[in-house]
Amino acid sequence: MNMSLIVKKPTRELSVGEIVGQSFNLYSATFVPFYMLFLIAGLVNTAFSEMVKFYFPLPKTPELTAPPEEILQWFSAFIATFIAIVALTFIVSWIVNTIVNGMAIKYTADFLEKGSASLQTGFNLAIFRLPSLLVAGIVTGILILIGLICLIVPGIIIAIMFALVVPVIMIEQIGALESLGRSRRLVSRRWGKTFATLLLVGIIIVIVGLLASEIGSLFGPASFIMESLIATLVTPILPIASTFLYYSMVAKEAELMAPPPPPPPPPTTPSAVPPAPTPTAPLRFCLQCGRQIPSDAKFCPYCGKEIVAS
Repeated sequence: MNMSLIVKKPTRELSVGEIVGQSFNLYSATFVPFYMLFLIAGLVNTAFSEMVKFYFPLPKTPELTAPPEEILQWFSAFIATFIAIVALTFIVSWIVNTIVNGMAIKYTADFLEKGSASLQTGFNLAIFRLPSLLVAGIVTGILILIGLICLIVPGIIIAIMFALVVPVIMIEQIGALESLGRSRRLVSRRWGKTFATLLLVGIIIVIVGLLASEIGSLFGPASFIMESLIATLVTPILPIASTFLYYSMVAKEAELMAPPPPPPPPPTTPSAVPPAPTPTAPLRFCLQCGRQIPSDAKFCPYCGKEIVAS
């Protein structure tokens, strides 16, 4: 069965269950490209992390009997190397994941609107919009971090507010700062639905991740590879669900902005008393020639015969 006939671009607001359910339907219809996309991204991140550790090895731990100067020197070198490894790994992983999520959202949007999609098209657009995606990520990350420091709840609110930034950038192709306001306007009508959708998807990803960790531990040295293969099974659901959520919010926005229908015309009531018919004069005929003559004629205009009043 052609899944493009079943999974369509939402034309109305969807419930949380519909968003998640249709996300899984689309994912099952396009499993291979999504899975391979995120699997390759994970392998690239892992390979780069191992390369960084190879070129920036942590300094060897000194003996406990080493002089304080040597321990202090080791500690300084350890901190500097550790920060360099974490920073480089984080930056590359952040850029790779930003590109991959943008590609996944573009792929989902094209599939919903056109019935077909191309990863190459998504990659080209993600690279073109990468500056906006990174700037938006930096701004939202800083705001969320500040909000989390302020009793956690403000951070959660900010995260919900900007949950649709990436779909807005990739689908509407607007700038980073514009996307922040656009996401806030879309989400402002459905805060609870946005939170519930992201929470449900997050729970699914966490549960599968824990199962992947348990299963992977059974494979010894290959545990990390097996864990990645299993965890990647559900990772694409987040950008797919975000795209469905975006279209659901847009449909709701269009519904709210639609002009109201014109009022019906007032009912027409029949008059209680019908108007009296206009009296008409009786027809007159000439007794001589038999032709019709005017009602007020005294002589027949045809034969000249005098008309006798009756």
